[in-house]
Amino acid sequence: MTGSTTSTLTIGQAVETLLRDGMPVRFRAYDGSVAGPPDAELGLELRTPRGLSYLLTAPGDLGMARAYVSGDLVVHGVHPGAPYAVMRLLQNHLRFRKPTPGELVTLVRGLGLGHLKPPPPPPQEHLPRWRRAVEGLRHSLTRDAEVISHHYDVSNAFYRHVLGPSMAYTCAVYPDADASLEEAQAEKFDLVCRKLDLRPGQRLLDVGCGWGGMVRHAAREYGVKALGVTLSREQASWAKEAIDRDGLGDLAEVRHSDYREVLETDFDAVSSIGLLEHVGVRNYPAYFSFLRERLRPEGRLLNHCITRHDNAVTETGAFIDRYVFPDGELTGSGTIIATAQDAGLEVVHEENLRRHYAMTLRDWCANLVEHWDECVAEVGEGTARVWGLYMAGSRLGFERNEIQLHQVLAVRTGEDGSDGLPLRPTW
Repeated sequence: MTGSTTSTLTIGQAVETLLRDGMPVRFRAYDGSVAGPPDAELGLELRTPRGLSYLLTAPGDLGMARAYVSGDLVVHGVHPGAPYAVMRLLQNHLRFRKPTPGELVTLVRGLGLGHLKPPPPPPQEHLPRWRRAVEGLRHSLTRDAEVISHHYDVSNAFYRHVLGPSMAYTCAVYPDADASLEEAQAEKFDLVCRKLDLRPGQRLLDVGCGWGGMVRHAAREYGVKALGVTLSREQASWAKEAIDRDGLGDLAEVRHSDYREVLETDFDAVSSIGLLEHVGVRNYPAYFSFLRERLRPEGRLLNHCITRHDNAVTETGAFIDRYVFPDGELTGSGTIIATAQDAGLEVVHEENLRRHYAMTLRDWCANLVEHWDECVAEVGEGTARVWGLYMAGSRLGFERNEIQLHQVLAVRTGEDGSDGLPLRPTW
């Protein structure tokens, strides 16, 4: 970099200064400056000074998300409901280098000190962790209810557009590469039923039941009496209507409740599909102990959740924590299995469905693109942008093996060691 520390610096020059290998897409800023190849198919446009302030005051994914969600940073060449292609290109080729102290001073002065005053974040952003801590103990009943409502009580119509008729907001299981999303979601629920060996007349508890897909599938296809619980009022309302519409009221029930408030015991099976991500790693022992106590001897538990590729405990990144899953934590399948065993459960099988979740997210993004206008009308463009960004980024995470999806099957073994299992898996 040349010039005095008081000279004006264009945004395009600043970008080129900090990149090791050059900008892989065409970049254009509101000051008229550009960077990157002029013939690139994909492009980024920084439209406003506020967008620059977001990028400078919250470096990394949070600043980018704020600028993108607010419409100050626009992606060209991809649909806002599925920015996967540009995110993949940037992750593969966008490498920043650390500036020297002198260069940093030049950058800040050249771009203008006024940009270092943080603008108010977009309205879709949740409180930071320290503010949530002030307002309630992490993973208390009250705080968990609040953060679940933040994500799930958006709009049932919006979720219907994105998730499809199944209203299943968890990893699907694709029986083959050409299977539709609906076929894959039905296969997921059926796989869980088969692993739990559900039979007519048995009792199933589904914790974190969402819109009741597992509850209704188990009742309809296997004749079990199924109870589901969810912290989302919108989910519970939708699920109750679906149960009545399907004529399953004598077998299926969904409650607006925390799973820790379920008093019944002696269930033949417990399914937990996408709940553990919200529990908190420190609460795993209490979680597995509680579910074990809900089971009869020889009863089975199927836990289905997102995991890390290793067993480190990692809080979600700033974007995910503020915009998608407040208070979310992930760790590896080894930690989950060990904690289940320490709680007195016998783990009998585990399976990694990582690639299936990447395919699921691909199909959700396609639904968001197809129904973009309806989704924007339902929740606003900013929230729709959040979902496109989060699902495309998550798809990349699963494809790159940064995150995984594990199903862990366990049994409450009887005092005499009986487990009720066949010699070989039947599913």
